[in-house]
Amino acid sequence: MTRYQRPLPFIATLALVLGAMAGLHTGTAHAAIGIDIDVAPPAPRVIVAPAPRVGFVWAPGYWRWDGGRHVWHEGYWVHERKGYHWVPDNWESRGGHYHYNRGHWER
Repeated sequence: MTRYQRPLPFIATLALVLGAMAGLHTGTAHAAIGIDIDVAPPAPRVIVAPAPRVGFVWAPGYWRWDGGRHVWHEGYWVHERKGYHWVPDNWESRGGHYHYNRGHWER
């Protein structure tokens, strides 16, 4: 009897898909992959936020790391969550390195 075994890449892909689906849960817990680099991000760009929109919060632009350089990511609207406030994406200095913190909601 021949038994079919799925290749490991399929299992890894399945795990990633299931993990992503779990991330759609609207609870307060979240997981993120940390990014630590030795290159300081440029100063934030000075951009005037658009006029407020009912039911949305403006997430300001930020410098994201793209494999070897910083790339500006424009600001965007996020659906408002009652009882929470938006903490923007940011970089913090940690002993000569820079750690990226993804934007998220906090109570």
